Amino acid sequence: MSQKVLLNSKEVTIILHRLACQLIEKHLDFSDTILIGIQPRGVFLAERLKQILESEYKTPEISLGYLDITFFRDDFRRTEKPLEANRTQINFIVENKKVIFIDDVLFTGRSIRSALTAIQSFGRPSEIELLVLIDRRFSRNLPIQPDYRGRQVDAINDEKVKVSWKENDGEDVVHLVTN
Repeated sequence: MSQKVLLNSKEVTIILHRLACQLIEKHLDFSDTILIGIQPRGVFLAERLKQILESEYKTPEISLGYLDITFFRDDFRRTEKPLEANRTQINFIVENKKVIFIDDVLFTGRSIRSALTAIQSFGRPSEIELLVLIDRRFSRNLPIQPDYRGRQVDAINDEKVKVSWKENDGEDVVHLVTN
């Protein structure tokens, strides 16, 4: 197994600030916008963006929720290994709000399709956008594209993109892993 660094800590920080600025350009004060981190790995990115927007760009408090898509996945019953669900935490109404789904890596698009189904349990958003740190553009099974992307990566199917966050893994780094 070999690893190649795609993004180091400094590059991740730069990308996070760029993504935060792009969100501000479109959503200004976030009065009708909510961030939804897709469990499990999108939560770290969503929390970091919220922190940057509020502390460094002085955006008023932004609503942030976490969405578990485990039981909405189309491969839910196709594995013999039991799936462990995460907690959904959405303590606000999404009805007529602009929702920004946040995930670390966009691969096949199936997780986002699951998230589109799952969010309907909380109301009907006026708009849904997608923000990802890494877009694996040649791996899509569904016609889903991000509205905001940190970096586009051309990885072939046996390669994995591994995102590490300092809150969980001790450092901010993105690796391309080859088996």
